[in-house]
Formats: sequence, C-alpha cells, structure tokens
Amino acid sequence: MQLAPEMKAPVLGLYGGADTGIPVAQVEQMKAALEQNKKTAEVKIYPDASHGFHADYRGSYGKDAAEDAWKQAQAWFKKYGVLS
Repeated sequence: MQLAPEMKAPVLGLYGGADTGIPVAQVEQMKAALEQNKKTAEVKIYPDASHGFHADYRGSYGKDAAEDAWKQAQAWFKKYGVLS
C-alpha cells in the first residue's frame, strides 16, 4: 500500500476470499490505495477460493475460480499489449 504512489504498470489482482495469508481487508486497502493514487488497477476476489487456487496440483485448487481468473488474466494481457 505504501508503494501505490510509485506504481507505473497496470495492476491486476486476483485473490481468494478464503486466503488466510492475504486477508480480504488487506486486499481492499491495497485497492483503495491504488484508486486514491489514480493507478490503473482491477481487483477481483473469488469468495470461496483459498491461497493457491490456481495451482491444479494443490489441494487448494478451485476449478471455477482458476478458470475465470485465467480468462481475466488473458483479457488483461491483451488489453495492455502483453499478448496479441
């Protein structure tokens, strides 16, 4: 949150609402700091997903959240010219 004023690249945050290592309150604080500093950012919280929900080799894998997050990431990369 302290680094929000220094951010130069767009930020995409895809978080699990059940992640005990990155609490939703902390995600919301980061989102607010980015907005306050007029930074380009999109943040999505998957309410039932835990930490590592995209890792299909872990018990925390959340298929629906992972598939949607991948679509979100691909669209983000295309929007900002990372993928064509």
